[in-house]
Amino acid sequence: MKISIRKAEKRDLAKIHKLVVELAVYEKEPDAVTATIDDYHKCFEKGIFESIVAEHEGRIIGMMIYYMTFSTWKGKMLYLEDFVVTEEYRKKGVGKLLFESFKKIAIEKKAILTKWQVIDWNTPAISFYESVGATVDKEWYNCRLYL
Repeated sequence: MKISIRKAEKRDLAKIHKLVVELAVYEKEPDAVTATIDDYHKCFEKGIFESIVAEHEGRIIGMMIYYMTFSTWKGKMLYLEDFVVTEEYRKKGVGKLLFESFKKIAIEKKAILTKWQVIDWNTPAISFYESVGATVDKEWYNCRLYL
């Protein structure tokens, strides 16, 4: 199976949004995605986030959304906001290809570290992250304040 990984373009945003919704459904939060395609376009054009996509036979089957941020303890950091491979392509190496590309991007951007979240019951994702050498921190709580 030939999978290609490339930087996302504006034309990909609707498909990326659809994958984000698929992720929300998987994470048992089907109504949690309130960002619109218009929000995606505006923020993508302003460089607020970037994305890479995995394609098979011209179809986007996976993606990562990420952005630069800063760790006061470590320095320049690339934050992985969302990472999803559509269900029928999971466990076929697509996630590993995306993750390797993400690591290369972090190195190119001279990030000191990458960081992301994983929900505690998503054992397949936790196993995947540990398999690529990530530390899964189980000590910190997430905090949110919606405005």
